Amino acid sequence: MNEVHDAREALGARLRELRRQAGLTNRRLAQLAGWHESKVSKIEFARIRPSDDDIRAYCRHCGAEDQLPDLLATSNTIEVAYLEWRKILGTGLGRRQQKSLKLEAVSAHIRDFQPQIVPGLLQTAEYAAAKLRRGIEFHRIPDDVDNAVSKRMERQRILYQRDHLFHFLIAEQALYTTVGDDTVMLGQLDRLSSIIGMPRVTIGIVPSTAEALVVSTNFAMFDNRLVMVEGTAAELTITQPREIDVYGRAFDALAGQSVTGEGARSLILGAQRGRVANTGTIDRS
Repeated sequence: MNEVHDAREALGARLRELRRQAGLTNRRLAQLAGWHESKVSKIEFARIRPSDDDIRAYCRHCGAEDQLPDLLATSNTIEVAYLEWRKILGTGLGRRQQKSLKLEAVSAHIRDFQPQIVPGLLQTAEYAAAKLRRGIEFHRIPDDVDNAVSKRMERQRILYQRDHLFHFLIAEQALYTTVGDDTVMLGQLDRLSSIIGMPRVTIGIVPSTAEALVVSTNFAMFDNRLVMVEGTAAELTITQPREIDVYGRAFDALAGQSVTGEGARSLILGAQRGRVANTGTIDRS
């Protein structure tokens, strides 16, 4: 897979730069580490994957111990950081929902940004079914939508647990992106409005007129240890501390632009009124 090979090359380049900054030749580093001289070149040009001990040796002999945690995180996630949906969803959607349930259970603070749809933990069963059904069709995977919806609803129990905090950021566009039909959307918007003010749950909506300070795809942060990004073809798992910090700054910038409480409810009401007009239902609000 090209993405994995590119990641290996990037890691090798970082290690090569550490060696050069320390003023060490290939031969000298190999002598210090007790390696054959060719091993240094093989590591730095991604012909072999460095072990954790190899990376520790680089940092120790190059005087770069402060970079060890980030380099280890990079190395240990190269093989699993980029996973194609065809592999993740090969047996259906239910398994992926179970993975999310376990990850959410061990995370005390969950931050989720969605630019186009409502986050999974806030979805109604009807909205979830419509969204997941389209995913099944697009990725051409086994149809287990009922099981997947059941698992997604099970995941939502965590919203009521006192040892968890949630901060959801939703671009205003997500209030207007149609999932299912107008009836499904009205139910979802009503659900979203009802959650505002719920203990330990913050819902912020980034207005469509907000300046483009951060342009980002969706991402979810689990404490400060892991970020999940869902792409079109694959899912990306990020554990490198420096990259997690970037996502943290992005989330904070978006949160600073968002409206919460009655401001968020007002934007939801505007989207509801538009749907009511589409369906011809009398608005008695």
